Amino acid sequence: MNKRLIILGLIILAAAVVLKLVYVGLKNIKVDDFHPAAVMIVVDSSASNQKNLPEQTKYIKQLCGLLDPEDQIKILKVSEKSYLIYEGSPMDSSGISKAMNAFTKYDENDYGTAYGEALKKAFNHCLTMKKEGYIPAVVVVGDLENEGKVENQINWDTLPANVKKLQEYIPELSMMFVYAHPEKLDLVKTKLTPVLGETKLVIANEQAVNKASTRFLKAIGR
Repeated sequence: MNKRLIILGLIILAAAVVLKLVYVGLKNIKVDDFHPAAVMIVVDSSASNQKNLPEQTKYIKQLCGLLDPEDQIKILKVSEKSYLIYEGSPMDSSGISKAMNAFTKYDENDYGTAYGEALKKAFNHCLTMKKEGYIPAVVVVGDLENEGKVENQINWDTLPANVKKLQEYIPELSMMFVYAHPEKLDLVKTKLTPVLGETKLVIANEQAVNKASTRFLKAIGR
């Protein structure tokens, strides 16, 4: 009887050790597989998009709340010109709100939406963050209306080639376009799906942004 108890005890002890080793192994795999993301957010503050900005600002903060504290974001405002208005943690809701409130207000002297310039800057930030060990992604929030100087607008004929070139350095690149008119989103899908594929390109109008966020998280490996 004592011998059986000893054997049973040894079996239980061995099983506990094995389970512990498996747990530690799985934990290490999870850590090793995790790579922080760097999300470049292009937000449209032009006159044509002003009425949608409050809802879009709320969405941007919700999206940031779904990211990991180790991730980084950069927010680029786009109207007549495009420039960086925030960079740092996605968890800094107060800092994000202050930047959005300060730099996305309507300016009657601004005319145009320099989406092309904004994407060029976002792509450059992607390259920099890739070198620092992040998985880069680009999120475009706005109506995608091309206005103002032609040289600052999106050239839809050359954009696919530019994205493909970027993929040579960032194979895992993903992009998301939200809040644009379905006609504009269809253009995005037509031009960029052959380059990015269905899993790395996420598009959604304002009615489907919540589902888009889930797909975007999968696109960046979450």
